[in-house]
Amino acid sequence: MPIQRLDRRQARQMPWKNGGGSTYELAISPARASLEDFAWRISCAQVASGGPFSHFAGVDRSLALLEGAGLDLQLNGQPRQLRPGDPPLTFAGEDTVSAELLDGPVGDFNLMTRRSLWRHQLQRLQLDDVQRLNNDADLLLLYCQRGGLAVQLPDASVQTLSEGQGLLLEDERGPLTLSGAAGTQLYIAHLYRQA
Repeated sequence: MPIQRLDRRQARQMPWKNGGGSTYELAISPARASLEDFAWRISCAQVASGGPFSHFAGVDRSLALLEGAGLDLQLNGQPRQLRPGDPPLTFAGEDTVSAELLDGPVGDFNLMTRRSLWRHQLQRLQLDDVQRLNNDADLLLLYCQRGGLAVQLPDASVQTLSEGQGLLLEDERGPLTLSGAAGTQLYIAHLYRQA
């Protein structure tokens, strides 16, 4: 899997057990892994009601808001907020987390990595011009939240992404050039294998 394209419109949709939303699984490793034995998992969710987050022992999580007014969170008893444009919230799968919707349903982006196998960093980027990125990650994810972009890869080939599409690059280190229309918003995740 040196390069894999992701598309939310083609992702498998799974309703939550509590009926409070649904998840679109964009990618998981290994390919047929379950929620109990994945190495990493990338998904988007539609959240229709508040409530507690699932417990994932040994997993690090990052959560970003894609659409909606936001979430009021309780993270281990401490209030946190997640609003449009905020940086992703990173927390441990063992943490006690609950959320309340601010003003109606929200869409979110989730990245989870099994701590013994992978570590990750997730960042939000707004493109207003050409941006260069030197990829040193074992696995790099680019996910287009809004707008569209072209990604020039280290081999000079170009991949285009529109809203809801992503690109996974495995062991494709080197310079990338990102270009998109003004206001294009994307998430970039760097995943590193644990030694």
